[in-house]
Amino acid sequence: MKKILLTLFASALCLSAVHAQPGMGGFGQMPQIEVDFDPYVEAPAGYDVARDGIEHGTLELVEYNSEFVGTVRKATVYLPPKYDASRKYPVLYLLHGIGGDENEWRQGVPEIIMDNLYADGKAAEMIIVMPNGRAQKNDRAEGNVYASAPAFAAFEHDLLGDLIPFIEGKYNVYTDKMHRAIAGLSMGGGQSLNFGLGHMDVFAYVGGFSSAPNTNTPEVLIPDVEKTKAENELLWMVCGSKDGLMYNSTRLKAFCDKNGIPCTMINYPDGQHDFVVWKYGLYNFAQLIFK
Repeated sequence: MKKILLTLFASALCLSAVHAQPGMGGFGQMPQIEVDFDPYVEAPAGYDVARDGIEHGTLELVEYNSEFVGTVRKATVYLPPKYDASRKYPVLYLLHGIGGDENEWRQGVPEIIMDNLYADGKAAEMIIVMPNGRAQKNDRAEGNVYASAPAFAAFEHDLLGDLIPFIEGKYNVYTDKMHRAIAGLSMGGGQSLNFGLGHMDVFAYVGGFSSAPNTNTPEVLIPDVEKTKAENELLWMVCGSKDGLMYNSTRLKAFCDKNGIPCTMINYPDGQHDFVVWKYGLYNFAQLIFK
């Protein structure tokens, strides 16, 4: 446990450098891994701009009791247009970065992106849960946010033991892995890869957007290559070409390519560590899941 905590704190320091030096991120010394990126297809103009004359989903803030943390915690939930409590929906758990909370994804206008996808018939209807991925009693993004890095690893227990059961009790949702997905940005991207690949019995679809150094090594993420080939339905990643955290994604992509594991990795042209890339990630990932 001590070794894990030290590793997480080191990751937090690296993330601090990223935010202090956008683009380079203080990672000039990190090894560069050459991989065959998947084709980048530009998102259509206006994909993240609110439209008139279409149906709109709703956002609501929910509270749930976390036995693991020992407190009441919050999550933002997106319900699709014409949400019908009498029918079942799949669920995407969408995680934030180290400086965010249950509100950070609001900067990425997920409700607008999803409303537009539905209007164009490009995505399956789903509920999106945007929780606070900092599993500690004071889970606010305040003070030295990097000191809370261990709480991001601990969120695995809160997610699996408290949040998912709460969502499945409050909403009429499917409860099998084929109807659950997990994705996130930066620190949340690392969480998504760690938790999603670590629990393929829970999540069939896994996405990492500009995943941070909290991402486990490929050998830890995928200890059994054949099991991953058989059980993971989608492993999808994106990172900006000018993002100092690119290594975390290309390292996994190289491992997957070497071992014949299906894995998509998009290199966003001139992309930084920001919502330009992360909105693009959500736009694409949402179209591929629950189909």
